[in-house]
Amino acid sequence: MPALRHAVMFAAALVAAGCATAPTPVQARSGSIDAINHTHWAINRFSVNGRNAVDIIGPHQGGGGACCFSVPAQWTPGMTVRVDWETGASGVSELADEFPGYADWPKYVAWAKKVNAQKRQHSQVVPVPDYSGQDACGITVHFLPCDQLKVTTSCLTYDNPNYPIKLPLKMPEPTSCPK
Repeated sequence: MPALRHAVMFAAALVAAGCATAPTPVQARSGSIDAINHTHWAINRFSVNGRNAVDIIGPHQGGGGACCFSVPAQWTPGMTVRVDWETGASGVSELADEFPGYADWPKYVAWAKKVNAQKRQHSQVVPVPDYSGQDACGITVHFLPCDQLKVTTSCLTYDNPNYPIKLPLKMPEPTSCPK
């Protein structure tokens, strides 16, 4: 009987020791969904992992601020996000100057068709860069020429010299894009 009691106490001590060294759960951090548009197209709308962001970011502008995007406290290799977006004129480009108003309905319809003909739907899975040892504050999507994307979870603003993505706001559009 004493051997059984010792075995039970030993097993209980092992379980208690295992609980004492169990890792603490990972805490997610929330922040806004922001964007920097480096292209000459308007970003009519976009989402990150299905979370909608603020609509219409003009060419060569920043925007967003939609709430909220949760970033895991710990980065893991292979971490990605899915970004869905629509590009086009959306009234903020050169076509805005051509807006005929609503009085002449046929002219308005022709203008609207021209605007809608420029809209394109895009979707891309983007790697999330390693943010280990840094604060993570939501996510910022950088829309680049040729429908390319980069993302960051940095808490710094785009104009900060230590911001991790160092690309000019007005990037030149190449004559052709890689396929």
